[in-house]
Amino acid sequence: MLNYAIGVIRLVEKLPSGQTSGVLGKQLVRCSTSIGANYRGACKAKSKADFIAKLAIAEEEADESQYWLELLASIGQVSDKDFKQLHTEAMELTAILASSGKTAKLNR
Repeated sequence: MLNYAIGVIRLVEKLPSGQTSGVLGKQLVRCSTSIGANYRGACKAKSKADFIAKLAIAEEEADESQYWLELLASIGQVSDKDFKQLHTEAMELTAILASSGKTAKLNR
């Protein structure tokens, strides 16, 4: 998750300057860095319910980061190579977090 966030930050730093790139880049950085922060919070959860809730937030943030990457790619702001690598990683994180959340719910 840390490496994903670093990759996103590096991508956003390469975006052309402009209002649209700035707004979309900020959104992408916020949700991408939030994945690891919420996962770390889940690992320190005070209860099973808290753990599940924080995992769900991390999953939502991973899914949201896919959206912002897709939008940036659709308007030609990121290269296909950068998009594919980060988008694949975001999809994998989303799947892992979703699976972990389901398992945690079953083991309540």
